[in-house]
Amino acid sequence: MSNQELLEDSLKEPAIGQTTKFLWHVTPIGIAALCKNHETSFSTTSYEDALKEGLEVGLDLSREERESHYSKKGMVILFYS
Repeated sequence: MSNQELLEDSLKEPAIGQTTKFLWHVTPIGIAALCKNHETSFSTTSYEDALKEGLEVGLDLSREERESHYSKKGMVILFYS
């Protein structure tokens, strides 16, 4: 199963938390921050917002690697070690 398929399957599960701009999901490949606003495009501020809002749900993601993905549910920032 590809990383994209794992991500898509994980986004079908209930979120572990919710913040102003993101729904937070646990995936087999890391923590996924699914943007609530489907019309948002990636920018540096998207990553900064995700780092800040991750703290609101008890996730310190500042040392994690990150990458962006587009899923069927919208834009996702994936954090992983």
